[in-house]
Amino acid sequence: MKKSAEKYLSKREQQIMEVLYRKERATANELMESLPGKPSNSTVRTLLRILEDKNQVKKTDEAGRYIYSAVAPRDKAAKTALRGIVDTFFKGSVSGVVATLLDDQTKLTEKELKEIQAIIDKAKEEGR
Repeated sequence: MKKSAEKYLSKREQQIMEVLYRKERATANELMESLPGKPSNSTVRTLLRILEDKNQVKKTDEAGRYIYSAVAPRDKAAKTALRGIVDTFFKGSVSGVVATLLDDQTKLTEKELKEIQAIIDKAKEEGR
């Protein structure tokens, strides 16, 4: 599988990953029961194989049943997914993402503004 394809997850794949991050470990049946819209067993198992191919989940055999878990920690997976969005929709422009997030519809609290400013100040100090 191409490296770039590993980054992108379908909506249902994202839902599976969310359940795995919440539960930490789950069987295909547990995932099936936790997903909205009650997908079929074969659908969940197919998506788990795809997620394995994308190196997003791993399975272990425990007492004759497969237990699935996420390969990467949530924060690392989130950074990878966000990088894919930045590259795809914003041509790699972080300022474009920030401008979009801070459009005239966005209402930030004073605390959030200070947190954002602190992040910018730190990045300047570090020469990024």
